[in-house]
Amino acid sequence: MANIIFLDRKSLGSDLNLDNFKNLGNVIEYDFSTKEEIKERVKDADIIITNKCRMDEETLKEAKHLKAVCVTATGINNLDLPYLEGRGIHWHNVAGYSTDSVAQHTLALALYLYEHLPYYDSYVKDGAYADDTLFTHFERPFCELAGKTWGIVGMGAIGRRTAKIAASFGCRVVYYSTSGVEREEEYPRVGWEELLETSDIISIHAPLNDNTLHLFDKEAFKKMKKEALLINVGRGPIVVEEDLAKALDAGEIAGAGLDVLAQEPMAKESPFLSMEHSERLLITPHIAWASVEARKRLMDIVLSQVEEELR
Repeated sequence: MANIIFLDRKSLGSDLNLDNFKNLGNVIEYDFSTKEEIKERVKDADIIITNKCRMDEETLKEAKHLKAVCVTATGINNLDLPYLEGRGIHWHNVAGYSTDSVAQHTLALALYLYEHLPYYDSYVKDGAYADDTLFTHFERPFCELAGKTWGIVGMGAIGRRTAKIAASFGCRVVYYSTSGVEREEEYPRVGWEELLETSDIISIHAPLNDNTLHLFDKEAFKKMKKEALLINVGRGPIVVEEDLAKALDAGEIAGAGLDVLAQEPMAKESPFLSMEHSERLLITPHIAWASVEARKRLMDIVLSQVEEELR
């Protein structure tokens, strides 16, 4: 019977039922695995299922029977592909499972900030509304999305889905290509300077590579509208975090919503933890991908990959 090892099971959520994997072999689950622990835990593995664990010669050299590594994510930066392929170990990732989930979270971050919902929630719950004499209170003015320009960085599947949702609100959607590849898209492509100078909301959906590393820095923030929002659901290092914290505190841009950070979990010395105007910033702990439906789709695909490997 095949040994199927989950190295970081907790990253999939305790609400997810994975009993179907038990029909395929002997399943062993670990919530987390350090580099040192991996070496011992995978010795007898036929299939490894992991998200963030590094898969390379150091961690896998004792795994003599390993057939395949399945990554419960799209990114494969934790896989040493030349080593795996040199040993004839198959590898799999999963794409397209979280498009709706990430697009939805993008809008949630944007609307939360755009309508100053933290302020109005506190105004009511702190008792100020109960003590007021007027039926309404709009101390923090907000605008409609209709007629505003929404800039997309990275027009892949998630970028396109976000663009359609933004357009349904009446936004003018434009996009910037980080690769420079000319493609026929439904929305106009603009240059970097135009994206920064004209967008009311910019959302990042691009991968991390040489073209996107530190793309949003202090120079970029200076060119953005003071009323603009930045939403990052791509990869943390696309944004220079210290520059963003300073730009928010200085009022160079109105707000930012982040689901990804340069270091995850968040660094204790993160510049975001010492901001003067933290109300301009919303951070969620890398959850955009993790709706119940997206995680179910993800593991259905992984299950089919394991079934194929064990036939």
